[in-house]
Amino acid sequence: MTRYLLKDYRYHLPAELIAQQPLSQRDTSRMMILERGKGCHHSQFKKLPQYLSSGDLLVFNNSRVIPARLQGYIVGSRVECECLLIKKIDSNCWLAMVKPGKKLKAGTEILLESAVKGVIEDYADHGMRVIRFFTEQPLEKILKQIGAVPLPPYITNQNITPEQYQTIYASVDGSAAAPTAGFHFTPAIFASLAEKNIETTFLTLHIGPGTFQPVKTDDIRKHEMHSEYFRLEKDTADKLNETRRKGGRIIAVGTTSCRVLETVVHADGFFEPCEGLSNLFIYPGYKYQVVDALLTNFHLPGSTLIMLVSALAGYEAVMEAYQEAVEERYRFYSFGDCMLIL
Repeated sequence: MTRYLLKDYRYHLPAELIAQQPLSQRDTSRMMILERGKGCHHSQFKKLPQYLSSGDLLVFNNSRVIPARLQGYIVGSRVECECLLIKKIDSNCWLAMVKPGKKLKAGTEILLESAVKGVIEDYADHGMRVIRFFTEQPLEKILKQIGAVPLPPYITNQNITPEQYQTIYASVDGSAAAPTAGFHFTPAIFASLAEKNIETTFLTLHIGPGTFQPVKTDDIRKHEMHSEYFRLEKDTADKLNETRRKGGRIIAVGTTSCRVLETVVHADGFFEPCEGLSNLFIYPGYKYQVVDALLTNFHLPGSTLIMLVSALAGYEAVMEAYQEAVEERYRFYSFGDCMLIL
């Protein structure tokens, strides 16, 4: 029976299991192994290469989190406001999520840190706004001075540094949230993968509302995903195609890599360089085209991400695995432990 009700994807998570900071050694996290049709067992992330084979290909999202959270006030009222930058339209014009939405109407002026002025130019889909900023340099050049890394609301630790909320291989600026499945990787892990002839490659998906917006419809099929920018370079397409030809497994590191791969793969199972927007919503009933395995963290109840995982491993298996993770006191969410679905 296919599950389409939002309530079916909720589970009870004790608040103390939400990880508030990364481990001092990222690769020492725990890793649940979920083998489809066989159930789960417990391991450590350091042992990842043992579960992979020569010729397998790990696909990472190299998007880098930008200081996308801007705070200030509405000119003429001193009402505090917040903007979360989602997508650059031109050098000083951005699409953004805003608070308080009811007060930030078209034409409203805002003043941010370092006296940076912005004007709400227009409304956009999903309650977002088009904002033009007035700066001598392109806004992205001064974001480090006026912005903050947008940590998820469930992380209440105020001492997290920007680099802690970043993968070690992040290289392309543009995300409003981190591709957190990659947090566990260290230079030592990459070296051990190379020793076993396990290939690695990178694509880009800039994470925005499409990834982290909650589902608000009781019937999940009515949820509308926001579009997010992706790019697949030629060398990555070549590696994917070579892996397919040789019969190796394509293993997505994180749900964002997974969604890009499933978005761009051709009907014949092969790839070519491309870029564009993806609003692919994967939930049970979806038939995976190319992703053979997935490394992912433990996700929020009722999120599109737990639905994506359920589509790959099976609803019952995933919910049982999550219950076991709670009982075994795994660490959850961005800075938490991980699951390898084989």
